[in-house]
Amino acid sequence: MRQDCEMKVNRNGQAEVLAADQLDELFATLPHPHRLIAAICYYTSCRVSEAISLQVDDLSNGRIIFRRANTKQKRTKEISIPSKLQAELDLVNLPQTGYLFPGKYGGHIARQSVDHAIRKATDYIGLQGVSSHSFRRTAITKMYRAGVDLKTIQQRSGHASIANVGIYIQGLDGAADTAGELL
Repeated sequence: MRQDCEMKVNRNGQAEVLAADQLDELFATLPHPHRLIAAICYYTSCRVSEAISLQVDDLSNGRIIFRRANTKQKRTKEISIPSKLQAELDLVNLPQTGYLFPGKYGGHIARQSVDHAIRKATDYIGLQGVSSHSFRRTAITKMYRAGVDLKTIQQRSGHASIANVGIYIQGLDGAADTAGELL
């Protein structure tokens, strides 16, 4: 269990950061289109609201464009499609026009539908503290641990400041104790 912040309980607290095996198991358990939405959130570090509002035309020439009207910072963000995300996109029949994830009654799929699918899948595999935001937190934490600088993570995730990026990064258990030995 994490020591650096309170685990998400009843939609309160920070979303859990997933280990690689947990992420794989969750992706394997989620049905389409929820699996693809989760993959987009993870591989682009976007928010679920940004993923569900994507339109077919927003995927072009190996890039995803998150329109300013759909981003929290109201700035257009363009991200290259990583090969693992492209593999996920290639597995499904995407619509030819309109929303990438159309809703039953017009518009795009509802965020509540995605949240429900994630809760159902995490209950099934026994994960706690996981939400749609876990994919974003996991991606940001994984990039940071891999040595990606904070400014690059900020640009990719669309955070307003580097300080906000820091809130997403989960520390490693015991890392604070051994950090002094690096000096």
